Amino acid sequence: MPTTESDPWEVASMNELLALARSMEQESIDGYVALSARMRNMDRPDLAVVFEKLIVEEEGHLAKVDDWQEASGQPREAMIHPPEDVFDDEGASMIAPDMLSAYRAFSMAVRNEERAFAFWTYVAAHAKSDAIRNAAERMAREELGHVAKLRSERRRAFHRERRRTTDAASTNLRALETRLSEQFRHLAKVAGKQKNSKLQTLAEQARLRAESLAGTPFASAPLLEAVPDAATEQILSLCELLTDCYLDLGETATDELERDRAQSFAAELIDSLRTLRSGRRAET
Repeated sequence: MPTTESDPWEVASMNELLALARSMEQESIDGYVALSARMRNMDRPDLAVVFEKLIVEEEGHLAKVDDWQEASGQPREAMIHPPEDVFDDEGASMIAPDMLSAYRAFSMAVRNEERAFAFWTYVAAHAKSDAIRNAAERMAREELGHVAKLRSERRRAFHRERRRTTDAASTNLRALETRLSEQFRHLAKVAGKQKNSKLQTLAEQARLRAESLAGTPFASAPLLEAVPDAATEQILSLCELLTDCYLDLGETATDELERDRAQSFAAELIDSLRTLRSGRRAET
Protein backbone atom coordinates (compact mmCIF):
# COMPACT_ATOMS: atom_id res chain seq x y z
CA MET A 1 0.00 0.00 0.00
CA PRO A 2 1.21 3.58 -0.49
CA THR A 3 3.30 4.86 2.38
CA THR A 4 4.81 8.10 1.11
CA GLU A 5 3.45 11.55 0.52
CA SER A 6 4.53 11.33 -3.13
CA ASP A 7 2.27 8.30 -3.66
CA PRO A 8 -0.71 8.80 -1.34
CA TRP A 9 -3.85 6.68 -1.26
CA GLU A 10 -6.71 9.08 -0.63
CA VAL A 11 -10.42 8.36 -0.30
CA ALA A 12 -12.46 11.28 -1.56
CA SER A 13 -15.96 10.40 -0.33
CA MET A 14 -18.00 8.03 1.79
CA ASN A 15 -19.27 6.33 -1.35
CA GLU A 16 -15.70 5.77 -2.52
CA LEU A 17 -14.74 4.37 0.89
CA LEU A 18 -17.66 1.92 0.87
CA ALA A 19 -16.92 0.90 -2.73
CA LEU A 20 -13.33 0.19 -1.73
CA ALA A 21 -14.47 -1.77 1.33
CA ARG A 22 -16.78 -3.89 -0.85
CA SER A 23 -13.96 -4.55 -3.32
CA MET A 24 -11.57 -5.66 -0.57
CA GLU A 25 -14.12 -8.04 0.93
CA GLN A 26 -15.03 -9.41 -2.53
CA GLU A 27 -11.37 -9.95 -3.38
CA SER A 28 -10.97 -12.01 -0.20
CA ILE A 29 -14.09 -14.04 -1.03
CA ASP A 30 -12.83 -14.73 -4.56
CA GLY A 31 -9.42 -15.74 -3.22
CA TYR A 32 -10.85 -18.21 -0.72
CA VAL A 33 -13.30 -19.61 -3.29
CA ALA A 34 -10.36 -20.38 -5.60
CA LEU A 35 -8.39 -21.98 -2.77
CA SER A 36 -11.36 -24.07 -1.67
CA ALA A 37 -11.86 -25.33 -5.22
CA ARG A 38 -8.16 -26.18 -5.49
CA MET A 39 -8.25 -28.15 -2.25
CA ARG A 40 -11.29 -30.10 -3.49
CA ASN A 41 -9.54 -30.86 -6.77
CA MET A 42 -6.39 -31.96 -4.90
CA ASP A 43 -8.40 -34.31 -2.66
CA ARG A 44 -8.00 -32.21 0.50
CA PRO A 45 -11.63 -31.78 1.64
CA ASP A 46 -10.42 -30.98 5.18
CA LEU A 47 -8.69 -27.82 3.93
CA ALA A 48 -11.54 -27.02 1.52
CA VAL A 49 -13.82 -26.84 4.57
CA VAL A 50 -11.46 -24.37 6.25
CA PHE A 51 -11.50 -22.05 3.23
CA GLU A 52 -15.27 -22.42 2.93
CA LYS A 53 -15.55 -21.27 6.53
CA LEU A 54 -13.44 -18.24 5.66
CA ILE A 55 -15.75 -17.53 2.69
CA VAL A 56 -18.73 -17.44 5.06
CA GLU A 57 -16.84 -15.04 7.36
CA GLU A 58 -15.97 -12.70 4.48
CA GLU A 59 -19.52 -12.81 3.13
CA GLY A 60 -20.67 -11.70 6.58
CA HIS A 61 -18.22 -8.79 6.43
CA LEU A 62 -19.49 -7.87 2.96
CA ALA A 63 -23.08 -7.92 4.20
CA LYS A 64 -22.15 -5.43 6.93
CA VAL A 65 -20.67 -3.09 4.34
CA ASP A 66 -23.85 -3.40 2.24
CA ASP A 67 -25.96 -2.59 5.31
CA TRP A 68 -23.82 0.47 5.93
CA GLN A 69 -24.21 1.50 2.29
CA GLU A 70 -28.00 1.15 2.51
CA ALA A 71 -28.12 3.15 5.74
CA SER A 72 -26.15 5.96 4.10
CA GLY A 73 -28.92 6.46 1.52
CA GLN A 74 -26.33 6.95 -1.22
CA PRO A 75 -26.30 5.03 -4.53
CA ARG A 76 -23.69 2.29 -4.72
CA GLU A 77 -20.58 3.13 -6.72
CA ALA A 78 -18.66 0.70 -8.88
CA MET A 79 -16.07 -1.34 -7.01
CA ILE A 80 -12.57 0.11 -6.73
CA HIS A 81 -9.55 -2.10 -7.23
CA PRO A 82 -7.83 -2.44 -3.83
CA PRO A 83 -4.17 -1.54 -3.38
CA GLU A 84 -1.60 -4.31 -3.74
CA ASP A 85 -0.89 -6.69 -0.87
CA VAL A 86 -4.15 -6.22 1.05
CA PHE A 87 -5.11 -9.80 0.13
CA ASP A 88 -2.35 -12.33 -0.43
CA ASP A 89 -2.76 -16.11 -0.64
CA GLU A 90 0.91 -16.39 0.42
CA GLY A 91 1.65 -19.10 -2.10
CA ALA A 92 -1.24 -21.36 -1.11
CA SER A 93 -2.47 -21.44 -4.72
CA MET A 94 0.86 -22.88 -5.88
CA ILE A 95 2.43 -25.03 -3.17
CA ALA A 96 1.57 -28.67 -2.64
CA PRO A 97 -1.53 -29.15 -0.44
CA ASP A 98 0.39 -31.53 1.84
CA MET A 99 2.42 -28.51 2.96
CA LEU A 100 -0.74 -26.76 4.14
CA SER A 101 -2.73 -27.28 7.30
CA ALA A 102 -5.78 -25.70 8.91
CA TYR A 103 -3.42 -23.77 11.19
CA ARG A 104 -1.50 -22.30 8.26
CA ALA A 105 -4.74 -21.49 6.39
CA PHE A 106 -6.02 -19.52 9.38
CA SER A 107 -2.58 -17.90 9.76
CA MET A 108 -2.86 -16.65 6.18
CA ALA A 109 -6.34 -15.29 6.92
CA VAL A 110 -5.08 -13.58 10.09
CA ARG A 111 -2.32 -11.81 8.18
CA ASN A 112 -4.76 -10.71 5.47
CA GLU A 113 -7.01 -9.15 8.09
CA GLU A 114 -3.97 -7.50 9.69
CA ARG A 115 -3.00 -6.02 6.32
CA ALA A 116 -6.57 -4.74 5.89
CA PHE A 117 -6.44 -3.22 9.39
CA ALA A 118 -3.15 -1.48 8.52
CA PHE A 119 -4.65 -0.17 5.28
CA TRP A 120 -7.71 1.36 6.95
CA THR A 121 -5.50 2.87 9.64
CA TYR A 122 -3.48 4.46 6.84
CA VAL A 123 -6.64 5.79 5.18
CA ALA A 124 -7.79 7.28 8.48
CA ALA A 125 -4.42 8.96 9.04
CA HIS A 126 -4.55 10.59 5.58
CA ALA A 127 -8.27 11.41 5.53
CA LYS A 128 -9.24 14.87 4.27
CA SER A 129 -12.41 15.08 6.35
CA ASP A 130 -13.68 14.00 9.74
CA ALA A 131 -16.40 11.88 8.12
CA ILE A 132 -13.87 9.88 6.08
CA ARG A 133 -11.55 9.58 9.08
CA ASN A 134 -14.33 8.29 11.34
CA ALA A 135 -15.52 5.83 8.70
CA ALA A 136 -11.99 4.51 8.07
CA GLU A 137 -11.44 4.13 11.81
CA ARG A 138 -14.70 2.17 12.00
CA MET A 139 -13.45 -0.13 9.21
CA ALA A 140 -10.15 -0.55 11.07
CA ARG A 141 -12.01 -1.55 14.26
CA GLU A 142 -14.06 -4.06 12.27
CA GLU A 143 -10.88 -5.59 10.84
CA LEU A 144 -9.32 -5.76 14.31
CA GLY A 145 -12.35 -7.71 15.50
CA HIS A 146 -11.92 -10.10 12.57
CA VAL A 147 -8.24 -10.53 13.49
CA ALA A 148 -9.13 -11.51 17.05
CA LYS A 149 -11.74 -14.03 15.88
CA LEU A 150 -9.40 -15.63 13.35
CA ARG A 151 -6.55 -15.79 15.85
CA SER A 152 -8.88 -17.74 18.13
CA GLU A 153 -9.71 -20.12 15.26
CA ARG A 154 -6.00 -20.46 14.53
CA ARG A 155 -5.21 -21.40 18.12
CA ARG A 156 -7.93 -24.07 18.11
CA ALA A 157 -6.60 -25.47 14.82
CA PHE A 158 -3.09 -25.57 16.26
CA HIS A 159 -4.18 -27.54 19.32
CA ARG A 160 -6.22 -29.96 17.20
CA GLU A 161 -3.25 -30.59 14.90
CA ARG A 162 -0.89 -30.91 17.84
CA ARG A 163 -3.09 -33.60 19.42
CA ARG A 164 -3.20 -35.54 16.16
CA THR A 165 0.58 -35.43 15.72
CA THR A 166 2.53 -38.29 17.20
CA ASP A 167 6.00 -37.48 15.89
CA ALA A 168 7.55 -34.17 16.91
CA ALA A 169 9.47 -32.22 14.29
CA SER A 170 13.06 -33.38 14.04
CA THR A 171 14.48 -29.91 14.50
CA ASN A 172 14.18 -26.73 16.56
CA LEU A 173 14.12 -23.00 15.97
CA ARG A 174 17.89 -22.64 16.08
CA ALA A 175 18.35 -25.34 13.43
CA LEU A 176 15.61 -23.78 11.29
CA GLU A 177 17.22 -20.34 11.50
CA THR A 178 20.57 -21.86 10.49
CA ARG A 179 18.87 -23.53 7.53
CA LEU A 180 17.21 -20.25 6.58
CA SER A 181 20.53 -18.41 6.72
CA GLU A 182 22.07 -20.98 4.38
CA GLN A 183 19.16 -20.69 1.96
CA PHE A 184 19.42 -16.91 1.86
CA ARG A 185 23.17 -17.14 1.22
CA HIS A 186 22.49 -19.54 -1.64
CA LEU A 187 19.94 -17.11 -3.12
CA ALA A 188 22.42 -14.26 -2.75
CA LYS A 189 24.99 -16.17 -4.81
CA VAL A 190 22.66 -16.52 -7.78
CA ALA A 191 20.93 -13.14 -7.42
CA GLY A 192 21.87 -10.01 -9.29
CA LYS A 193 24.08 -7.38 -7.70
CA GLN A 194 21.09 -5.22 -6.69
CA LYS A 195 19.43 -8.02 -4.68
CA ASN A 196 22.61 -9.59 -3.34
CA SER A 197 23.14 -7.06 -0.55
CA LYS A 198 19.59 -7.39 0.84
CA LEU A 199 19.72 -11.20 0.73
CA GLN A 200 23.09 -11.22 2.49
CA THR A 201 21.61 -8.97 5.18
CA LEU A 202 18.68 -11.35 5.67
CA ALA A 203 21.07 -14.31 5.82
CA GLU A 204 23.10 -12.58 8.52
CA GLN A 205 19.96 -11.74 10.50
CA ALA A 206 18.95 -15.40 10.46
CA ARG A 207 22.45 -16.43 11.54
CA LEU A 208 22.39 -13.98 14.46
CA ARG A 209 18.94 -15.18 15.51
CA ALA A 210 20.18 -18.77 15.47
CA GLU A 211 23.22 -17.80 17.53
CA SER A 212 21.11 -15.96 20.10
CA LEU A 213 18.81 -18.97 20.54
CA ALA A 214 21.53 -21.24 21.90
CA GLY A 215 20.61 -22.46 25.38
CA THR A 216 17.37 -20.45 25.61
CA PRO A 217 13.73 -21.57 25.98
CA PHE A 218 13.22 -20.27 22.45
CA ALA A 219 15.33 -23.15 21.11
CA SER A 220 12.04 -24.96 20.60
CA ALA A 221 8.45 -23.92 19.96
CA PRO A 222 5.20 -25.85 20.55
CA LEU A 223 4.08 -25.14 17.00
CA LEU A 224 6.91 -27.25 15.56
CA GLU A 225 5.32 -30.37 17.01
CA ALA A 226 2.46 -30.05 14.52
CA VAL A 227 4.59 -29.36 11.45
CA PRO A 228 6.23 -32.01 9.25
CA ASP A 229 9.91 -31.44 8.55
CA ALA A 230 9.18 -31.42 4.82
CA ALA A 231 7.33 -28.13 5.29
CA THR A 232 10.65 -26.36 5.99
CA GLU A 233 12.40 -27.29 2.75
CA GLN A 234 11.25 -24.28 0.69
CA ILE A 235 12.53 -20.90 1.82
CA LEU A 236 9.13 -19.17 1.66
CA SER A 237 7.47 -21.92 3.71
CA LEU A 238 10.35 -21.84 6.19
CA CYS A 239 9.97 -18.07 6.66
CA GLU A 240 6.21 -18.51 7.15
CA LEU A 241 6.74 -21.21 9.76
CA LEU A 242 9.32 -19.21 11.71
CA THR A 243 7.10 -16.12 11.59
CA ASP A 244 4.18 -18.11 13.01
CA CYS A 245 6.43 -19.60 15.71
CA TYR A 246 7.64 -16.22 16.91
CA LEU A 247 4.16 -14.66 16.75
CA ASP A 248 2.86 -17.58 18.81
CA LEU A 249 5.71 -17.24 21.32
CA GLY A 250 5.13 -13.48 21.48
CA GLU A 251 1.47 -14.04 22.33
CA THR A 252 2.16 -16.60 25.06
CA ALA A 253 5.41 -15.34 26.63
CA THR A 254 5.04 -14.28 30.25
CA ASP A 255 8.41 -12.50 30.34
CA GLU A 256 8.35 -9.03 28.74
CA LEU A 257 11.89 -9.30 27.36
CA GLU A 258 11.16 -12.68 25.77
CA ARG A 259 7.91 -11.33 24.30
CA ASP A 260 9.72 -8.32 22.83
CA ARG A 261 12.43 -10.54 21.39
CA ALA A 262 9.89 -12.87 19.78
CA GLN A 263 8.05 -9.92 18.26
CA SER A 264 11.33 -8.43 17.02
CA PHE A 265 12.26 -11.72 15.37
CA ALA A 266 8.80 -11.93 13.79
CA ALA A 267 9.21 -8.41 12.39
CA GLU A 268 12.54 -9.37 10.79
CA LEU A 269 10.95 -12.42 9.22
CA ILE A 270 8.00 -10.42 7.89
CA ASP A 271 10.59 -8.24 6.16
CA SER A 272 12.17 -11.42 4.77
CA LEU A 273 8.77 -12.55 3.45
CA ARG A 274 8.21 -9.16 1.83
CA THR A 275 11.57 -9.42 0.07
CA LEU A 276 10.90 -12.95 -1.15
CA ARG A 277 7.43 -12.11 -2.43
CA SER A 278 8.56 -8.95 -4.19
CA GLY A 279 11.25 -10.97 -5.90
CA ARG A 280 8.71 -13.58 -6.96
CA ARG A 281 6.36 -10.91 -8.38
CA ALA A 282 9.25 -9.34 -10.29
CA GLU A 283 9.96 -12.69 -11.98
CA THR A 284 6.37 -13.14 -13.19
